[in-house]
Amino acid sequence: MNILLFGPPGAGKGTQSTLLKEREEMVHISTGDLFRENIKNQTPLGIKAKEIIDAGNLVPDEVTIAMVEDVFSRLKGDFILDGFPRTVAQAEALDRLLEKKNLELGKAIFIHVPHDYLLSRLTGRRVCTGCGATYHVEAMPPKTEGECDKCGSSLMQRKDDNEEVIGTRLQAYENSTTPVLEYYKKTGKYVEVDGIGETEEVYSRLKNVLV
Repeated sequence: MNILLFGPPGAGKGTQSTLLKEREEMVHISTGDLFRENIKNQTPLGIKAKEIIDAGNLVPDEVTIAMVEDVFSRLKGDFILDGFPRTVAQAEALDRLLEKKNLELGKAIFIHVPHDYLLSRLTGRRVCTGCGATYHVEAMPPKTEGECDKCGSSLMQRKDDNEEVIGTRLQAYENSTTPVLEYYKKTGKYVEVDGIGETEEVYSRLKNVLV
């Protein structure tokens, strides 16, 4: 089943995407990763995106959609779409793209975690300076303190992972994402999953809605 996976910062979306990718052999399509990959490889889309970002502007929908379309052209197996769509306009563009590629979206899954839990999770988050892997000092610590399990690089706390900044980010996320969630509720594909609990508990809930 092809899915969209939504969730505010700290909801565990990245962790669950990784598990689905590894255990269900799903293709994880993260628009953040696509931007980094295209910019690093200096593809035509990457060069264009970098010019826009360096100028301090937001990357327009058509560039993001073109990157997603490129992945779809090489796609084998079910996908998890992460970080896209962020607006109703992008959701509508995605519908057109899926139709063009003869692909079908199964579910739009939102991982719900209350505000207070998110604050706790995010202030304890640590990010790898090398590969970008995410850890948590309590919920998902690395095997060796301060060191990434995957690449051995050092871990850091992001400067914006403080309570005041996080509160602002969560509010901004809610404001921007609510219209997209409402869009998918109207399609009958929206599903909400409780994101509180151990990683495996949440994964089990996700699996239950994929049948």
